[in-house]
Amino acid sequence: MPTLPSDFLDGVRDAAPLHLGIAPFGLVAGVAAVEQGLSIFHAIGFSSVVFAGASQLAMIELLGADAPLAIVVGTAVVVNLRMLMYSASIAPHFRDFAARSKAVSSYLLTDQAYALSIARYGRDGETDRFAYYFGVAASLWVVWQFATIAGALLGTGLPPEWGFEFAAPLVFLALLVPALKNRAAAASGLTGGVVAVAVVVAGVPFHLDIIVAAVVGVLAGLAVESFGGEL
Repeated sequence: MPTLPSDFLDGVRDAAPLHLGIAPFGLVAGVAAVEQGLSIFHAIGFSSVVFAGASQLAMIELLGADAPLAIVVGTAVVVNLRMLMYSASIAPHFRDFAARSKAVSSYLLTDQAYALSIARYGRDGETDRFAYYFGVAASLWVVWQFATIAGALLGTGLPPEWGFEFAAPLVFLALLVPALKNRAAAASGLTGGVVAVAVVVAGVPFHLDIIVAAVVGVLAGLAVESFGGEL
């Protein structure tokens, strides 16, 4: 009986703590889709095709408000623009992948898969890069799909006092804190967080808060890094 690559299993194991945050986030996405009038099958298909939590919720909200399709698609594109930065950053590690592996990797790319994989590649140059990435990303995909299906089936049966809306921020905090290893990273994270809140409060349209905060955070980190200094 064939055995799974050890790096694949490492990826699944490293992603396991994040599954606890992804699952309730997926439940919320499934519930939101049904609440906005999508059928269970549409909600499940939507989650499988798009596979992007933040943009899924934004699109569902706009579809529920009968927004034009161009606005719905445009909003999803804007919310996911950060994937361009992730792709550019991780591309050198994927240079030797076959075209099919690159296509699968691009579909499965998420914030969590990117963060864990980049950290692993930096620590261990002998890692089977695709096996590890696929272990992280595919396990997240499976959890997300099952959670979305459960949310769609449960519909409005989930009590709001359970506070599932906090699942996504907690997942991102779990990824962020270990990465704050030096002043540049700390400055980038702090600046990005402050700017994100400020942009949301200012009411900037088209969900641009993520992109604006990311760009300003990166610039702040680069500025601090130019002066050097570990924590």
